[in-house]
Amino acid sequence: MITATLILIFVYILLGKDTKPLMDRLKNIDWNKLYADVRDKIRIYGKKAGRIAAKPLLIFYYVLKDKSLSSKERLLIYGCIFYVISPVSLIPQRVFRLLGVMDEATAIVFVIRKIRDKITPEVIAKADTTIEEWFGEPASVC
Repeated sequence: MITATLILIFVYILLGKDTKPLMDRLKNIDWNKLYADVRDKIRIYGKKAGRIAAKPLLIFYYVLKDKSLSSKERLLIYGCIFYVISPVSLIPQRVFRLLGVMDEATAIVFVIRKIRDKITPEVIAKADTTIEEWFGEPASVC
């Protein structure tokens, strides 16, 4: 229920619709518990999708710790994370191949543009450290 509401809020924000009625559904959520669950979900997704796909979601995860985030920014980030890791997609990858990946990529780019001032070098460093913990050092090209 929470995941569906977060994804729906994300889609409403993308479409420029009023999110207040949906946000009212989330008044009693334990955000700290949700925050803890998100890292595990990103890790599971990252192990399947790879380090490149996991990095923006980890950046979002670490941005969520920023106390200056507005509720709308926080919901936008959560919605994007859950949309990307969800098996449900507006454009199914199995049917449309590359185009099926583009809706998730577009969602990530949209959120990055909305919160770019919150993405600090420290946040990127934390995401990189987590990626190295999960996947090890990247292989050398040479």
